[in-house]
Amino acid sequence: MSRKILLVFSMLVLLYGFGRENKPENQFKGDPNMPKSTIIKIDLNSTAFQEGQIIPLKYTCDGQNYSPPLQWGELPTGTQSIALISDDPDAPAGTWVHWLIWNIPAKRTELEENIPKIKELPDGVMQGVNSNGTIGYTGPCPPSGTHRYYFKLFALDTMLQLPDSVSKAILVDAMNGHVLGEGSLMGKYSRE
Repeated sequence: MSRKILLVFSMLVLLYGFGRENKPENQFKGDPNMPKSTIIKIDLNSTAFQEGQIIPLKYTCDGQNYSPPLQWGELPTGTQSIALISDDPDAPAGTWVHWLIWNIPAKRTELEENIPKIKELPDGVMQGVNSNGTIGYTGPCPPSGTHRYYFKLFALDTMLQLPDSVSKAILVDAMNGHVLGEGSLMGKYSRE
């Protein structure tokens, strides 16, 4: 009997965890603990596509599924690390997370193309679990229609100490109270 209760409880915990990603409280809209006037806008660009344009095939599930190259401008004073979240708000089941990457050193000004899909990179950069259940970047792969894909960069006043298998909800929670600046780049993709 106690095994059945434990099994039911475990399933409820798992369902709660999966459902949290799509709830409004887990959608990072800036740091609620900082006045909007103090959060500095950071320019975020890619040599692969421009704001609002089509993401090239090579960065999608129909191509090589490489992470795109990203470059950013000057970071706010006091920045200790950078985090990036990439997601698709147009997915049928709710926001689909494509990439979680954090503890990018503040001295960096870019992420090169095709970042390895491993949890910890040589320079201490960490990657979390996307909505496919894998580590690292997973490219656009919409079932139908044109979807928007956001790459959101956050300058943080700390290095984040996070557990294994980090989800978007955990990363967003850890960033609260630490965001000094943010930038965004949106690309589109559709499948025929």
